[in-house]
Amino acid sequence: MTAGEALAAGAAALGLDLDDAIRAKLLDYLTQLEKWNRTHNLTAARSRERMLSHHLLDSLAVLPQLPARSGMRLIDVGSGGGLPGIPLAITRPDWHITLLDSNQKKSAFLRQAAAELKLANAEVVTARAEAYVPDKPFDVAIARALSELARFVKLAAHLVGEGGWLLAMKGSYPEAEIAVLPPGVRVVAVPRLRAPGIEGERHLVILEKHPG
Repeated sequence: MTAGEALAAGAAALGLDLDDAIRAKLLDYLTQLEKWNRTHNLTAARSRERMLSHHLLDSLAVLPQLPARSGMRLIDVGSGGGLPGIPLAITRPDWHITLLDSNQKKSAFLRQAAAELKLANAEVVTARAEAYVPDKPFDVAIARALSELARFVKLAAHLVGEGGWLLAMKGSYPEAEIAVLPPGVRVVAVPRLRAPGIEGERHLVILEKHPG
């Protein structure tokens, strides 16, 4: 099975209807990630097949859980190699997506990828999450591999407005982390993610910001 076929099959399994242009752009991103990863160590995954399943499809698996409204503002906290922010920017060109990372080399990759992929809806910010003050609050802040939930809330809660969402992509159900969440957020849901090609559990912790 080619990468294109695997992507098409994976997207279909996730219930996503991606046209040829979007699938081609996702594969272009995968090629860039592979190329930069050889010298900048953006991800532990080395094979194209594993990058497709464990990064691309894993990122796309959150889409059915996100609001579908146009114009949504989303920030990818600790974006690293652009996951999940760049796949989301590719598939939802009607959203404004900020890719936030404090590492200069990773930010350089994010800027290069956004430019080559012509992602007019993606912005790269080089800063620590706790120090970044956006011009206006985001609707959603998402993190794919950013420490424990309590720390994520501490670092990123100021980035979203009241009623905004903080989304954390996790492996097994993080019961212990949920039990010690700080005030100011409530658990909306913790759906299980089923990314094709990934063994083991994957969950998305959906937190809503509220006065507290």
